[in-house]
Amino acid sequence: MTKYREYYQKMITENAKVFEAFKKMHEDYAKDSSLQDKYNELGKPILALVREYEDRLCGVSEASGYSAYSGNLAEKFWSEVRREFPLIDRIGVVIKNFDIKKIKLL
Repeated sequence: MTKYREYYQKMITENAKVFEAFKKMHEDYAKDSSLQDKYNELGKPILALVREYEDRLCGVSEASGYSAYSGNLAEKFWSEVRREFPLIDRIGVVIKNFDIKKIKLL
């Protein structure tokens, strides 16, 4: 198994309860985007966990002298995360409704 998949599996298994709750919310959000506020609230700790494991993964390669490859490694790790949670990039999106006033031309 590749290193980024190994770290992904480790992240999922060590935080199984948190990711199960997020997975349910992710599925609900995919069906109804009006749940954006709840999705943002539940997604913040998930993003923190993903970034923590990304730092662990890339920190090992940077310390061993392969810092040129850590960008590709991080991208592969995130693609693994996005494969399971395709809407993870929408965490933190703020949706504001606004009205456009019509201009009356004479």
